[in-house]
Amino acid sequence: MPTIKKISKLTENNHLNLYQLDAVNKVGKEFPYFVASRAKETEKLKIKTKNNKPDGVIIYSICGENRDKVVLVRQYRYSLDDYIYEFPAGLVEEDEDFKEAAVRELKEETGLDLQPIETDSMYEKPYFTTIGMTDECCATVYGYASGEVSKQGQEDSEEIEIVLADRKEVKRILKEERVAIMCAYMLMHFLKEEKDPFSFLN
Repeated sequence: MPTIKKISKLTENNHLNLYQLDAVNKVGKEFPYFVASRAKETEKLKIKTKNNKPDGVIIYSICGENRDKVVLVRQYRYSLDDYIYEFPAGLVEEDEDFKEAAVRELKEETGLDLQPIETDSMYEKPYFTTIGMTDECCATVYGYASGEVSKQGQEDSEEIEIVLADRKEVKRILKEERVAIMCAYMLMHFLKEEKDPFSFLN
């Protein structure tokens, strides 16, 4: 079985850090493995805690009088030097419940109010994002959005356009645009579940 001999923190950033793992593979060869993490110190890495506490939250919300539109953001990402379609999302603050974080983040990013729906915990529990690169895991909150769209709560570091997409626009986005993978999968559900976008949660 592969093992980790030592962990070294390489950066000192507020929201994301790089760690080097001195690893040994299954045939005994030593090599460096690099992991990005939301953890601010080595002891908070999931390697150490074995805890699946969510670092972030992703919000899948439906809006419109007929509940026929999905709330998306088209956000500039430095890693691409381009815009990409995503669900509204953000980090869960210390001692904050992830559903509270979802309500806060949707308001900040879009100006909309979120009414979360109750669902089985297996649908909203934290799952890992890009496990080959990071130990980050995110919970998903589902619900209905209402109110007026606004950018007033966005931070200066955020370049976000708010998109309320019907099924025709969702199909165009999936065919023509850059889309985050989690968002893409859920939009495929949205296209097929015309009567109730959340029927897959039942």
